[in-house]
Amino acid sequence: MLESHGGESLMSDSRIPYTHDELYALGPQRVYTGDSLRQVAFPLGGIGTGSVSLAGSGALVDWEIFNRPNKGCTLPYTFFMIWAQRAGEPPVTRVLQGPPATPFDGSGKAEFAGMGFGVRRDTGAGLPHMQSVTFRGEYPFAWLDFADRRLPLQVSLEAYNPFIPINADDSSLPVAIFHFRLHNPGDRPVQATLAANLFNPVGYQSGPLDGTGLGQNVNTFVREEGLSGLVMTSQRYAESDPRYGSLALTTPWPDLTWQSCWLRAGWFDSLQSFWDEFSARGVLTERTYGPSADRQSDVGTLGLRVTLAPGESRTLPLYISWHWPNFVKYWGREGGPGSESARTGAGLPAWKNHYATRFDSALAVARYTAHEEERLRRESLRFHDALHASTLPPYVLDALSTQASILKSTTCLRLTDGTFYAFEGCHAESGCCEGSCTHVWNYAQTLAFLFPALERSQRDADYIYNILPDGRMGFRLQLPLGSPPSSFHPAADGQMGGIVKTYRDWKLCGDTEWLRRLWPKVKRALAYAWQVWDVDRDGVMEGIQHNTYDIEFWGPNTMMGSFYLAALRAAEEMARALGEVEQAQEYRAVYERGRAKMEAELFNGEYYVQRVNPQAHQVAPVDLSISMGGQTPGDPKYQYGAGCLSDQLIGQWLARLAGLGDLFDPARVRAALASVFRYNWKSDFSEHANCQRIYALNDEKGLLLCSWPHGGRPTFPFPYSDEVWCGIEYQVAAHMIYEGLLDEGLAIVRGLRERHDGVRRNPWNEFECGSHYARSLASWSLLTALSGFSFDLTRGYIGFSPRLAGDVFQTFWSVNSGWGVYRQEKGRLQLRLEYGSLHLQELGADTAGAQGVSARLNGREASAALVQDGIAFGPGLDLAAGDVLEITLVR
Repeated sequence: MLESHGGESLMSDSRIPYTHDELYALGPQRVYTGDSLRQVAFPLGGIGTGSVSLAGSGALVDWEIFNRPNKGCTLPYTFFMIWAQRAGEPPVTRVLQGPPATPFDGSGKAEFAGMGFGVRRDTGAGLPHMQSVTFRGEYPFAWLDFADRRLPLQVSLEAYNPFIPINADDSSLPVAIFHFRLHNPGDRPVQATLAANLFNPVGYQSGPLDGTGLGQNVNTFVREEGLSGLVMTSQRYAESDPRYGSLALTTPWPDLTWQSCWLRAGWFDSLQSFWDEFSARGVLTERTYGPSADRQSDVGTLGLRVTLAPGESRTLPLYISWHWPNFVKYWGREGGPGSESARTGAGLPAWKNHYATRFDSALAVARYTAHEEERLRRESLRFHDALHASTLPPYVLDALSTQASILKSTTCLRLTDGTFYAFEGCHAESGCCEGSCTHVWNYAQTLAFLFPALERSQRDADYIYNILPDGRMGFRLQLPLGSPPSSFHPAADGQMGGIVKTYRDWKLCGDTEWLRRLWPKVKRALAYAWQVWDVDRDGVMEGIQHNTYDIEFWGPNTMMGSFYLAALRAAEEMARALGEVEQAQEYRAVYERGRAKMEAELFNGEYYVQRVNPQAHQVAPVDLSISMGGQTPGDPKYQYGAGCLSDQLIGQWLARLAGLGDLFDPARVRAALASVFRYNWKSDFSEHANCQRIYALNDEKGLLLCSWPHGGRPTFPFPYSDEVWCGIEYQVAAHMIYEGLLDEGLAIVRGLRERHDGVRRNPWNEFECGSHYARSLASWSLLTALSGFSFDLTRGYIGFSPRLAGDVFQTFWSVNSGWGVYRQEKGRLQLRLEYGSLHLQELGADTAGAQGVSARLNGREASAALVQDGIAFGPGLDLAAGDVLEITLVR
């Protein structure tokens, strides 16, 4: 059993509706069954490749492989099946899905389909299904167990896409991998065929699959050494066309049956013909056709055959790979998403997906997957095991794991040169809010720790392409790269946060030459604050500050102010490292003035407030015509004033994570965070009146963005103030944990994940302004907070100061060069490197009371000495994957 570090009393806030065990007990991850399967959709795909999702039932849904979001898309007649015959008995055939779920009256609007016409038959709903299914997802793996008492086999499925921290390219493969395990529990042999049916969608892009774009589609069976299957293409499109692409259904399994094309016929004959043949013998007759007619395409089937002796188990592998090389910038032009120009790509900027620079077809992706899959799975499983062996509450691990899937969603792209680019989230059929938005991605930490090189590519792009000579930065990077920055207001939080992220990324990689290249632009970005936001350089932003709430704050506040102080401290440290001592001293002086002034003027005894300045437009010239509302001199709308803002200390959270220390009085920080929990967290929303967007309701739990506990709520408070955002909940929860408010922080996280239970919402889709919203990547800071992880690769240092106490503590950790597991148990410390490399000169740890230390690397004695708050290793140790460093503290 874990508890807060030091064993301090828990449940100090009577508003926490959880027991000690409910917050701190360890345990397995959730298993989804029954109604909790309804909303499950588990993304399978690479970083920047799009994805297809595995539903809780076992269906393939949300086909988003066509270079844009595509929620709700299912390909017709695309599903897995099993045929099995025990010796001496009739065969049994099943769709490998749980029973079709209600309602059964149809859905949507269509001619002779939809509402009033019953369940869609092209889902296979009318065929016999498995009686039940259970779903367990621990990203990047999903495990399903199917059950049917009439089937003479036990069937389970493991599905995944390679996810290997710091190996960005192998984590960016456009493929979904399926391992079906068949077990014969009986006393007689069983013959079986696992079948995968797949529709050829080449030419389709998004929206209703009504035949638009289809025609001249071709399905071809290929057999190569170590790989066979169906390749789906179209002869209609040139290689430069955005509709050009290919899809492959392949396997390394040698014993196959296949049908390249189902029967082309009217009425219900195609499915009837397939069912009659497959259900009778489990074997298919090959059928081929020439290119399909206009607005038509074909379904093909690949079957894997096996005979299982009594008690025998076999695992059958299947790959679905895709290749749509030409990405079109379909947003940001007249007509908007969904216009015909967007669908054809006519006259729009285009570029190659990064994966298209490595592979020339879906078959090439499949070849690579087949050749490397043993390693890809082993390394992905190594990450899974390292993360899930962490001694953290299961709902915390759930938050870390589920939200890592955002990186594999259509929120994220990789440009031709590999640069990481992202939306904020996803509309149903288009990205939502372009440009790797700096004020939203301020919150995101998962990418920085798991794929640091991709995170640094965002810094590179911003400081190369997204900054003007005067230091003003667009907060939305424009595409193609090299396009002029946005002319909208710069975002104060985004611009200052970028400076802190540069510091964080430098410390995670240790590459001072990388920092040196960016440094002139970083300095320019900070100096811009002295032109517009803090003209008198007193360390307080008095000007008009655009921010992540899509409005501007007028006058001093600690949300922007804490980002500014963190940026000043980060800049001070970076300047000193680069030998610019006078510049560092200036940054420090401005920081000290700002800290003192904000403490004196903005803390009300409980929390930090905004001092609204109706004349803030006079601080520096600002174009008041550029706004999303509220810029009225003398009476600006959308402020928070005396409110208790959940984000009031976000810069302190980021500074704590990056290793910059205290920006404000620690006692006041803790008091302010306690106030945020006291006033903003609700354990029931039944009486909450919310005229804004609704992300929590009824008996759910959540954290409001703001409240006005002592009055003073504006007639029109800032937009979103009455909402609940998962990303802010993670940021605040992690910050509370950093500051010692473990009960409160963990309660927020548990309440958040309870809302995503598979019944009400998809556990793998925390949304805000669209699906798979990037702000939820703040969840990774829960790991850094609970483990007390610190890092400085410029001096070969990593450290741990767990906030959870217990006989044993274990956690996953990662930096730019490698990742692994740290464990401490009664004076014994162990650092295991699972992947990559690590040059270690010092390990930070609690050495209080230790009289001596000994260390062994892979069983051999290593030089070690006690230093303040850690252990030093002389000239340093060079660890490779598989190495284990063991340390014993002598007390």
